[in-house]
Amino acid sequence: MAAELGHFINGERVGGTSGRLFDIFNPSTGEVQRQVTLASAAEVEKAVDAAQKAFPAWAAINPQRRARVIFKFKELVEKDMDNLARMLSEEHGKVLPDARGDVQRGLEVVEFACGIPHLQKGEYTDAAGPGIDVYSMRQPLGVVAGITPFNFPAMIPMWMFSVAIACGNTFINKPSEKDPSVPLRLAELMMEAGAPEGVLNVVNGDKEAVDAILADPRVKAISFVGSSKIAHYIYATGTANGKRVQAFGGAKNHMIVLPDADMENAVNNLIGSAFGSAGERCMATPVAVPVGEETADTLVAMLKPKVEALRIGPSLSEDSDLGPLVTAAHREQVRAYIDLAVEEGQELVVDGRDFSLQGYENGFFMGGTLLDRARPGHKSYDEEIFGPVLQVARAKNFEEAVALPSNHQYGNGVAIFTRNGAAAREFAQKVNVGMVGVNVPIPVPVAYHTFGGWKRSGYGDINQHGPEGVRFWTKVKTVTQRWPEDVQGPEFVIPTMG
Repeated sequence: MAAELGHFINGERVGGTSGRLFDIFNPSTGEVQRQVTLASAAEVEKAVDAAQKAFPAWAAINPQRRARVIFKFKELVEKDMDNLARMLSEEHGKVLPDARGDVQRGLEVVEFACGIPHLQKGEYTDAAGPGIDVYSMRQPLGVVAGITPFNFPAMIPMWMFSVAIACGNTFINKPSEKDPSVPLRLAELMMEAGAPEGVLNVVNGDKEAVDAILADPRVKAISFVGSSKIAHYIYATGTANGKRVQAFGGAKNHMIVLPDADMENAVNNLIGSAFGSAGERCMATPVAVPVGEETADTLVAMLKPKVEALRIGPSLSEDSDLGPLVTAAHREQVRAYIDLAVEEGQELVVDGRDFSLQGYENGFFMGGTLLDRARPGHKSYDEEIFGPVLQVARAKNFEEAVALPSNHQYGNGVAIFTRNGAAAREFAQKVNVGMVGVNVPIPVPVAYHTFGGWKRSGYGDINQHGPEGVRFWTKVKTVTQRWPEDVQGPEFVIPTMG
């Protein structure tokens, strides 16, 4: 019988009581390796109870002492890196080097959160008026929650809870039920680092757990990463219930290739960003936009042999480019999009649908696919595929290249490859997308800047991590004070500082 995972509530692992189980597959073999129990609303309530009880004491600890816990957590995650990466690869399917990158990119935000004594400082104005001083303070919100996706089971939880906890909040993580082992282990490491019981809780579940989090008035803020449809639901429901919400959705990132670009460099970057992690990244680059027919013909000709030569292997491989997709159902969804693209008239340059890995025939593998002549109006172009599929959408000129990502329903990330600084600058200013890379294929900002897309890629007006993350997980209190030397008479006009 497969091992059963439960939850992490009030400082310890606890078994589930709902009786509802979800299979966790090994994507490389197709076998069920364990099961996770899906929380009931009552189990979510227990987690909120624990977080609510822990909040006053944790919020009262000074920021420097909270930072010491976060710093110790960072050290423990670094020591446990190989174990975390292996656990992640076995459940998600991304290869080991990519899994280590998942953990490391999360750690970069943990490092940022170690600076919370400086980041959480307020503002002060001396003598704002006669004998009057004004100062502000950033205070934690209370119990907060993160609903995190399957594709980054280490990075995105750490993006959320490290900053939230450093600010003095207590946290509930509802990870994807497809790969919950890493979030559970991270909660154990946070307790080992010195966080009190109830500061970080993990509740595994599905929509029932999500809805319980959305409905509980004690949960003050929610951060979400996932599909746009669910992001919109989380944002609409959460804000209707009086919560602060940031909800990040899908993406269809474009990479514009101008005729003057270093083509070898552009192709290599495109291959890595399109097919790394089997394309299961919201910051992948599934659309190439060569400008001009000559550029397009050259790009496709150079891409074809590299797509055909992709090294595909089991997730625990150290030398493969990509591993399997996360589930059989997701693989079939990606396959259906490729079928649709062919029906829509796109040219199938490389077909990865029937790829099978010897010795792993039951795994959820798919080869790299290259499609040419995608365009707006094709459903396969308009929607997110989230697999090892690269579409080429040819643009006649620079203006058309800018318009393609600008007019797309998603606005997460975009890149341009060129040697022309003026063109790159104009592109960065004009394109209607939240994150822009110039000769950088995956423009995920460093931890001390901020991450967030536009349009259907992001709901809410405050982004993740960086100073924006501190803003999201805190509220500002402003104090106006005066210590009069003499007794003052009543004043019947609104106070001014003149």
